[in-house]
Amino acid sequence: MRMPREKREIKKNDIMPLDIYTKQRKELRKNIVEFKKNRRISLGPYATFYFESYETMLAQVQEMLYIEKGGDEQLKDELAAYNPLIPNGKELIATLMFEIDNPVSRASFLGKVGGIEKNVFMKVDGEIVNAAPEEDVDRTSTTGKASSVQFVHFTFNDKQIEKFMSGSSNVEIGIDHKEYSHTTKLTDKSLKSLSADFN
Repeated sequence: MRMPREKREIKKNDIMPLDIYTKQRKELRKNIVEFKKNRRISLGPYATFYFESYETMLAQVQEMLYIEKGGDEQLKDELAAYNPLIPNGKELIATLMFEIDNPVSRASFLGKVGGIEKNVFMKVDGEIVNAAPEEDVDRTSTTGKASSVQFVHFTFNDKQIEKFMSGSSNVEIGIDHKEYSHTTKLTDKSLKSLSADFN
């Protein structure tokens, strides 16, 4: 699988023609599942962070085009939606999902955690990096109900990036909300995979 680390934006010529993608889809999807394995971090009983990158977003765009077959018109919309979720070299970007199978429990939980997207953080050797929610859309309704899908950006300074990439720092991710407070330490494999997003 191509790993163009210097890429920060998907362009039209990065997209595989549909017939070629269709032939290679099974293999490509297997590769992306493998790639995403160390970029998935569970936190507490319900929250999971899926850290995005050029590769994950390219795979998403290809798959959306494969499913909907909307051609160039659709491609414009997909690029507008997914390019902002590609890290810029100084940040990590995650899709945060609250996954609760039971619809009643899910509605009850989401009704209690409005604003939770503003309580997400990472810690690098004890130094806090607060997440900023994606600005394009309000993820908590006026009634105080949180969305089950959030997009969060963690922006790091050079020193924090250096520590993160050193492999010898203690890096944690957490949520500090009165209804949901958990932290977990990132594994070496996750640190290695996410370090590739910095440059």
